[in-house]
Amino acid sequence: MQNEEIIEGYYGVSAERKKSGAYAKLDFWQSATGLVLALFMIAHMFFVSSILISDRAMYAVTKFFEGSLFIKAGEPAIVSAVAAGVIVILVAHAFLALRKFPINYRQYKIFKTHKHLMQHGDTTLWFIQVGTGFAMFFLASVHLFVMLTAPHSIGPHASSYRFVSQHFWLLYIFLLFAVELHGSIGLYRLAIKWGWFKNLGIEGLRKAKWGMSAFFIVLGLLTYGAYVKKGLTQKHEGIMSIQQAIQLDEELHKEGKE
Repeated sequence: MQNEEIIEGYYGVSAERKKSGAYAKLDFWQSATGLVLALFMIAHMFFVSSILISDRAMYAVTKFFEGSLFIKAGEPAIVSAVAAGVIVILVAHAFLALRKFPINYRQYKIFKTHKHLMQHGDTTLWFIQVGTGFAMFFLASVHLFVMLTAPHSIGPHASSYRFVSQHFWLLYIFLLFAVELHGSIGLYRLAIKWGWFKNLGIEGLRKAKWGMSAFFIVLGLLTYGAYVKKGLTQKHEGIMSIQQAIQLDEELHKEGKE
């Protein structure tokens, strides 16, 4: 390793005493990947909540993302490609965010003492974001893996079957709160950091953040309840396999063409 790289590695400045721009670049990419994931989260919640309208509406959304506008029967591989892209962005964002996590007990104690002394709301929000981000890395990975490997099993009947009969309800309830809190806090902190919506002021942004959290958590719980209710109904009606549930979704597609 060259002497210049050693100096920059230890002190964060070049041999010419200029500050390294690497930290700023990493910070920018952390913000960019976080923004993409937060916007995806918002869109995703609206898409899955279409089941509150009707089974047919939810299935229409599913086929739309399979490219039904261009491919008559849709292509589930398109959903797999989107899931793969989200996984890459999620891993990149997690890797970049880990730079700021307390990495040992001493750092955690310093942060905890600082948080206690400051009594600052945004510091508490950052701590919540760290915890939910850590949880999301594991919870969201399971969900995305299913979307990656079984895109054909997305639909009102198949998704409801997964909720109840495959016990994904337990995963999704924790994922719901982790995603909505992490995403809304992240957008709030991005707005503060990059100076977006200055006319709202800090208090206005905080109200918007809590309003957003409340809205999406309520919408998420209503959507969650709809899938669970449908899954339980299917179980009582004798739907005992994911293949049967997928066939029921395919019948919606056939009915739509008639």
